Amino acid sequence: MMLRKSTALALLAAIGMPASNSAFVTKSLSPVSIAKPTTRTSARSSLYMGPPKDPTAPITEIQGEGSRKYRRTVYTHDQWVKHRSPDRFLNNLRTLFNSGIYKQVGGEVLLVTSVAFFVFAWNLLVGGYQDFAGVMHDPIITQKWAMMIGLPLTPFTTLTPSLGLLLVFRTNASYKRWDEARKFWGLNINHTRDLNRMATAWYGNQSEFDGTGFMEPSTEKLAPINPAERQYLLGQVSLMTWAFVRSMKRHLSPPDEDEDDYVAEIRARLTPDQADAIISAVHRPNRALYDLSVAIEQLPMHFVRKNSINGNLSIFEDTLGGSERLLSSPVPLFYSRHTARFLSTWMLFLPFALYEPFANSWNHIVMIPATAFIAVCLFGIEELATQLEEPFTILPMQGFCDKIGANCDEIVSWAGQGQDDEADVVRQNLEALMPSR
Repeated sequence: MMLRKSTALALLAAIGMPASNSAFVTKSLSPVSIAKPTTRTSARSSLYMGPPKDPTAPITEIQGEGSRKYRRTVYTHDQWVKHRSPDRFLNNLRTLFNSGIYKQVGGEVLLVTSVAFFVFAWNLLVGGYQDFAGVMHDPIITQKWAMMIGLPLTPFTTLTPSLGLLLVFRTNASYKRWDEARKFWGLNINHTRDLNRMATAWYGNQSEFDGTGFMEPSTEKLAPINPAERQYLLGQVSLMTWAFVRSMKRHLSPPDEDEDDYVAEIRARLTPDQADAIISAVHRPNRALYDLSVAIEQLPMHFVRKNSINGNLSIFEDTLGGSERLLSSPVPLFYSRHTARFLSTWMLFLPFALYEPFANSWNHIVMIPATAFIAVCLFGIEELATQLEEPFTILPMQGFCDKIGANCDEIVSWAGQGQDDEADVVRQNLEALMPSR
């Protein structure tokens, strides 16, 4: 019986006639494919983790602002296996001198180490020294004003907990900003899928059972769905969904890094009029979101379902506004500056206090590498916080946009694949479960 009914529905659709009074009009059983124009792949949006492998790469690509694009990690199972590898400690030690964080604080570490070397050399000159044979020699500088320099260690041990708390709070605040930005993009990914799923599944007005309760008896029933029109309308929803997240990515990225790629991708996928409208807008994500609203409004379905779909757009506004807040509002500057000044002063005077504790080493020389090691660790923590504070240029936003575009295109391509048969089964089950009146 089900086979005969499906065959009859297919024949009615072929001659353009409605199938009785059913609210679920006849759907084409042929797959709907969404054309995917070729987009330009930019090296700037690469998801490769680590510095460039090209030996001719400029120094600005290896460290500093240029290196941030190489921190946009996207993990798969293979990366997690490597991440948990028991060799990770040796691997990290082997790449110690390739660390972008350590290179970034190289100037501060060099300055503090130079102070430590000065303390070592000055005390050697005015206090005497020991040669390699262990023989002590008199001071080279013997003037009365020439005295050994040093500080007690007690003030530094007293201030260490306070400095540690400042660094911990600074790092935690920056990490929370990164985590919040990542969650915003997670919401974008989830709700773009949700939006396109609802648009695809609900395409084609209301069912027979919507005629009770909230529906007016005179609600118009649509004619059989045109597969070409459905492909176009759902394709527009998918396309404008991608245009919004891609415009949001551009809105949060440096202009010199992403503007050319953004314009090229938008013009490659959208019609000239659509592309010009978004590119020329003062606030591009808002314009793209408006175009998405228009695309949803053109779908043939009941307004209650459209309202449910439009709820996702309000979430997009929230993620966009939250991201703009993170981009425009750093951790309060007085907090960051005080932490940096505290740490810098503490480190600059620390070599004076480390001279005596290393008296058992040859001419106190071990204080120099010890000072350098402490400087790398503490300045590195502060640098981590600074790098995390602005999260968008280290998030793989291009990868998120590509994933959203591919997922939405796939979801809307499912429209019309056997939905008539499935609707019949659902209808029969509902009729069997409904109490007799």
